[in-house]
Amino acid sequence: MPKHTNLAANAVIELPNEAAQVAFGEALGHALGGRGRVHLQGELGAGKTTLSRGVLRAYGYLGAVKSPTYTLVEPYELGDVRVYHFDLYRLGDPEELEFIGARDLLEDDGLSLIEWPSRGEGWLPPADLVVELTVVDAGRQARLVAGTAYGETVLARLSALCTDKDL
Repeated sequence: MPKHTNLAANAVIELPNEAAQVAFGEALGHALGGRGRVHLQGELGAGKTTLSRGVLRAYGYLGAVKSPTYTLVEPYELGDVRVYHFDLYRLGDPEELEFIGARDLLEDDGLSLIEWPSRGEGWLPPADLVVELTVVDAGRQARLVAGTAYGETVLARLSALCTDKDL
């Protein structure tokens, strides 16, 4: 089970295994309410895509979730929720985002999960929430920081969800 501290401000969550990471991602998805911009940071293999799989499960998606490393973005239409999963790892220049129509996607009222946001620096709009994943022993540690008032609202919702679900 994930363990958290002080989600109302900035949070650190211990995720001892992949199941805990997916469960936390699902709780995060519910707290996001199908909208916002989330920057997912961490080294290769830190679990950014695993966390994204959990977020997508919150909206009923049970299929495979692969990182869109070569396509840069994978859209998901899940009922009335639109999720855009970006992976900017192979982005050569932030301006390339303009050519794939990312501006329209990021201005959409859907949810954008953005892996490797540093590759889009100077072009990407600010994150509502930044999730930094770090490998710790066999598990992961997630540090969450709100970047906007909406991000603070998400952290408050997430805190309540984690308490209700004993996460």
